[in-house]
Amino acid sequence: MSEKEVKEKETEECTHDCSSCGANCSSREAAPDPAAQKRKELNKIKKVIAVMSGKGGVGKSLVTSLLASATASLGKATAVLDADITGPSIPRAFGLSGKRAGGNELGILPVETATGVKVMSLNLLMENETDPVIWRGALITGCAKQFYTDVLWGDVDYMFVDMPPGTGDVPLTVLQSFKVDGIVLVTSPQELVGMIVEKAAKMAKMMNVPVLGIVENMSYFTCPDCGKKHYVFGESHLEQTAEKYGVPYTARMPIDPKIAETVDAGRVESLFELLIDFTKKLM
Repeated sequence: MSEKEVKEKETEECTHDCSSCGANCSSREAAPDPAAQKRKELNKIKKVIAVMSGKGGVGKSLVTSLLASATASLGKATAVLDADITGPSIPRAFGLSGKRAGGNELGILPVETATGVKVMSLNLLMENETDPVIWRGALITGCAKQFYTDVLWGDVDYMFVDMPPGTGDVPLTVLQSFKVDGIVLVTSPQELVGMIVEKAAKMAKMMNVPVLGIVENMSYFTCPDCGKKHYVFGESHLEQTAEKYGVPYTARMPIDPKIAETVDAGRVESLFELLIDFTKKLM
């Protein structure tokens, strides 16, 4: 039987009601997943903000953690989705190392931090957080999407998505598949980094997602003896970049070893005041 004859036979046998029809029709759709439907009803995520950088090593995960901590301190139901699948660092910043995400018949349950921030990261599903994730692109992007669709987030006022660096598969998938309300870009003062951040800003524009703000990390160092600010990585281009792309809000973060020590100790929530003013402007 030819392909045309098979399709005609399927059309003749089809009752247009997949629940009762016995025809093995090419138009047959998979039965709806009751758990997925229930998750859609239960998950009420009001705003999604993606945190991006054009390259790694500029403190993107730190900024994500600080934004979430500041938002939670303002009484908002807050969540962090760690979309940096091959380099997840969010759990350690919040002191969740060694914790495992649970689950039930409806989906995966996020882990909550000391202040109630809901977190989902691949490290919360792995037996050993130092095991490498050796996956190809399709698996990585699929995992990021599942963290959004298959997790029981519940009521969330603000979800912050910690993106992997660059403008590749995962950032593209997040901006296309999630209902992203805005982007916060993370940079540092070096001219090369600024150029790469501009690429991320252009990607956001192409995807019609507004850039809400830019955070410049490692902006300056304050001398503990004289109190003078030293611009270790050179002159800042923060205002120029923000003006160029019409970004309304900016913030600077200092070079401070105490910040690194506190984050490494899993107490990032105690640093919420670093970006509290910037966070208030985003709301």
